[in-house]
Amino acid sequence: MHQRKESISRVRRAVIKVGSGVLTKDLDLNTEIIRGLASEISRLIKEKGLEILLVSSGAIASGLRRVGLSRYPVDIPQKQATASVGQGRLIMEYEKAFGDYDQKVAQILLTMDDLSNRRRYLNARNTLYTLLGWNILPIINENDTVVVKEIKFGDNDTLSSMITHLMDADILINLTDIDGFYDKDPRVNPDARMFPLITRIDRAIERRACRIPGAVGTGGMHSKIQSAKKVTASGIPMIIANGLVPDVIKGIFDAREIGTLFLPTRPRMTSRKCWIAFTLKPKGVIRVDSGACKAIVEQGRSLLPAGILDVEGSFGIGSPVRCVDADEKTIAKGLVNYPASDIRRMKGLRTGQIEKELGYKYYDEVIHRDNLVLI
Repeated sequence: MHQRKESISRVRRAVIKVGSGVLTKDLDLNTEIIRGLASEISRLIKEKGLEILLVSSGAIASGLRRVGLSRYPVDIPQKQATASVGQGRLIMEYEKAFGDYDQKVAQILLTMDDLSNRRRYLNARNTLYTLLGWNILPIINENDTVVVKEIKFGDNDTLSSMITHLMDADILINLTDIDGFYDKDPRVNPDARMFPLITRIDRAIERRACRIPGAVGTGGMHSKIQSAKKVTASGIPMIIANGLVPDVIKGIFDAREIGTLFLPTRPRMTSRKCWIAFTLKPKGVIRVDSGACKAIVEQGRSLLPAGILDVEGSFGIGSPVRCVDADEKTIAKGLVNYPASDIRRMKGLRTGQIEKELGYKYYDEVIHRDNLVLI
């Protein structure tokens, strides 16, 4: 119980993610749930002085009946067209519900491309900070209408973890249609056991998560566990709880034993390090020797060319790469100071030999420790 109180007592800014299983009823929006969310979140903002960011699914469900569909579309164009119709109605329902509490809202639609590009990442961050400074609630969703596979988050569980990192939030609350994380699917297994607290996400936890699919949305429990891995690895707690239960948000912020609490597994990371570790997709791999591995992992050093064994991929200056040891285990992710072709030429060299080999030298380090994150 003390762990919940401690986690909640530190919260000044929270990300709340609401899934399709909570927002959907009979292939339509559950407006009663939206009104309940508006009441609880408005209370947090006005009475507790908290900053809240809401990541909301529901655009497709909101558009189904308006376009005359009796079931969820399966192909991408139909999903995107339905979402384009439904997103307007979704934000309108939120505006009406929050308007009853004099709480202004803003719609933010993002793609992975927006957060992978550092300049656009910072622009999105500044916009969201401005909205919070104006006491306006950002309601965030993936821009389903224009997104393609290459720039898709995959699901709003992934998006919510990225928003948590982007905004240096103190907690991520993931509201779904079951009470928390179970050892098996409680909807078909009456003897399923819920875990109120998880201190470490291991392979056994991940295997259990794969057995609990999503009822309506794209994520299911597996994507929620992946989201929890990312935020707890960056020093932020996460709670999975049942968003269909009345006053669930109030109960969470009263530090009651609701849902499953995932505790942080390491000290808090900076937003920039979170961006490198969890938002950017690696463009290549650098294999390092045992000496470099020890220097990076145990001593917090930069990666120098002398410790590099091999390079995979074709990438340019500033690209994100994975650093792996001799057993192919990923030890870090970082941004390189040289292109792949030049790193291949300088691997194994001392820093004083770089300029002779390349004809130039920008940096001593292939990856500076400020741009290197342990995984």
